[in-house]
This record gives sequence, structure tokens and C-alpha cells, in this order.
Amino acid sequence: MPFREINSKMVEATVQPGTKIFSQRGAMLAYKGDVSFTPSIQGGQGGLASMIGRRVAGEATPLMTVEVPQGLNDRGGTPAATVLFGHGGHHIQVIGLSGDTLYVEADRLLAFDGTLQQGTMFLGAQGGVMGMVRGQVSGQGLFTTTLKGHGEVAVMAHGGVIEVPITPQRPVHVDPQAYVAHHGDVRNKLSTALGWRDMVGRGSGEAFQLELSGNGAVYVQASEEKL
Repeated sequence: MPFREINSKMVEATVQPGTKIFSQRGAMLAYKGDVSFTPSIQGGQGGLASMIGRRVAGEATPLMTVEVPQGLNDRGGTPAATVLFGHGGHHIQVIGLSGDTLYVEADRLLAFDGTLQQGTMFLGAQGGVMGMVRGQVSGQGLFTTTLKGHGEVAVMAHGGVIEVPITPQRPVHVDPQAYVAHHGDVRNKLSTALGWRDMVGRGSGEAFQLELSGNGAVYVQASEEKL
């Protein structure tokens, strides 16, 4: 468990020697120990293809590699370090993964375990044409960052976050701009109460709903404000 919530807007990460954490650039508030911070030119564990995908999507959130070198010192070994993360006074939510995949907007990522596999998913792959439209009407990208494996992720949001369960018997409808992340065996599509002509030129709100169905959970922020 590398992340510990200090308060609603700050988390503390424990970085063991020989391990890595990836964070959004500018998110480090303070640290204690022998820590190095270097720009991540490979975009995390997803490699160069992941980084390129995010640039094509307009979501090239700069990442930093945070790590403690392995080696010996006067006390026999390099101790773990601690790093405080926060960004813009946004609310922070820590999400634990146990082998499943988290789908999250790239600009909402604060920090995550270096062991997690990072990738990019085109929303149209799940939502068809309506999934593609979502990026146009909500102001969010057509691509969503994926993080898979065992570890923790710290995400940012406005005004707090609530986790809403998704079950086959009860799909969840979310305002696209209130969406933060989701995980599980979940499909998504954008639905609207308006006709196609009415949709053009309008933003998100009650007219647009992101429908999530299957088994899993969705994280919803208290404000529709985009980061």
C-alpha cells in the first residue's frame, strides 16, 4: 500500500528502494529520503506507444518517474523514502487494484504504482459512434488511460468523489463531465434525450448521460468542472 491519505487534498507515498512511482509533473509537494525525479519519456509501463496514443488524444499529461535507488550506505542499505503529492488543491481519491483494469481520464491521474501496466483505450471501442461523440460534447478526450495490475492509483477530482456500484440489474447513468474513472467488466455508451440536430453545439448536462452497465464501479466527482 504505497499511498496514504493525509487529508482530502494530499497523499503520502512510500517509495521502497528499487521501486518506482509515476506522478503528474508538478504534483510533488515535499519529500524525505534519497529520491530522484526524472521525466518519463516512455509514458509509464505502457511504453512509447502509450505515450503516442495519449498525444494523439490530446491527453499528453507529462509524467515524472519517482524512485529510490538500490544500494548500500553507512547503515547497510537505502531506506524507503516518503513523498507528498497534491495538485491544484483538487480532491484526491486513492483506488486499489487487485489485478483488474482501471479506466481514468489522463488529466485526472495524480500518481500510480510503477508496477501497473499503462495503456490507452479508444472510447468508441466500447460505445460505438456514441462513444466517439462523447468526446465532442463533453470536452473530454476520445481516449481513456488504462492502468492494469496490482497496486494503487491516486486520482484527482473536484469537490470529492463517490464510488457507485454497477450491477447487471442496475446500470448507472453519469454526467460525462462528472465522470472520473471506472473499473470492472463494464461497457459504456453515451445516450441523449435529444435528437442528433439538438445535440450539435450543446455541452454536457442532463441531456447527455454516460451509461455504464455490467459488473464494477464508477467514480463520480461532485462538480462538473473539468480539470
